[in-house]
Amino acid sequence: MRKLIDTHCHVYDGAFVEDLPQVIERAVAAGVGRLLLPNINPDTLDDLLRVCDTWPDLCCPMIGLHPEDLSDDPGSQLSGLKAILDNDQKEGGAHRYIGIGEIGLDLYWDKSRLDDQIVAFREQIEWALQYDLPIVIHSRDSFSQLYEVMSDYRDKGLRGIFHCFSGSADEARALMEFGGFMFGIGGVLTYKKSTLPSVLPLIPIDRVVLETDCPYLSPVPFRGKRNEPSYIVNTAAVMAQVYGVSADEIAQVTSANACRLFGL
Repeated sequence: MRKLIDTHCHVYDGAFVEDLPQVIERAVAAGVGRLLLPNINPDTLDDLLRVCDTWPDLCCPMIGLHPEDLSDDPGSQLSGLKAILDNDQKEGGAHRYIGIGEIGLDLYWDKSRLDDQIVAFREQIEWALQYDLPIVIHSRDSFSQLYEVMSDYRDKGLRGIFHCFSGSADEARALMEFGGFMFGIGGVLTYKKSTLPSVLPLIPIDRVVLETDCPYLSPVPFRGKRNEPSYIVNTAAVMAQVYGVSADEIAQVTSANACRLFGL
C-alpha cells in the first residue's frame, strides 16, 4: 500500500507536548509516510522547525501567517517571516520550506480586520509566486472574498490547497476553476451531518489530498477527542467509499497528488 500523506497537521501544537514521540510512532505504524506542517505565526515557527529537525525524513515545514493570528502590526510579522524565507536555503539553493501556509481569510470570529487579512494574504501569495512554492489556504465564512482575491491570480501559475474544504457544490465548481489547486479533505468528511460526501464526487480524484488538521477536527469515531495523524486512515476509508475505489487507490492517488504539488 502506498504511504499516506497528511498534508496539513499541527503536531508542533501544545496539545502534543506530552506524547509527541508516541503520536509519531502511531502515525508511522498506520502507514503515514509524510507529515506536512503549516505554520501559524512567527512565534510558532521555532517549535515547528524543532519537530521537523527531530523527524527530518517524515516532517516537512511550511512558513506563513494565519489570518486569525495577525497582530496589531502584521507588517512586522510578515517582514520577519519573509526575511527568514529569504535567508533560509538548503544546498542547491532550494528552500527547506515546501510551501507558504497556512494563509488566507477568516471572518468567523472577527469581520473587522478583513482589509488587514486581505493585505497579508496577497503579500504571502506574492512570496509563493516569487519562490515558486504552493500555498495552503485557510478560508472560513469568506468564500466570496477569497474568490475575489484568487481571481486576480488566475493566470499567474499559482498553485496550492484549499485546506479543510467543506463547501457547497457551487463553491466546489467555482474553486475548480483554479486548475493548480487541490482540495484538502479531512475529518469533516466522516461526520453524520456533513454534506461533503455528496459534494466530493464532483471533484476529480486527482485533485484531492488528505489531511487531518490535527489536533482539530478528529474523524469519526474519534470526534470530540484530540486529532492525530494516524486517524487519517479513517478519513481515507470514507473517501474510498465515496469514490467507489479501494483504500489502496485512495492512498496511491492522494499521495501522488501531494507529491506532485509539493515536489516531494
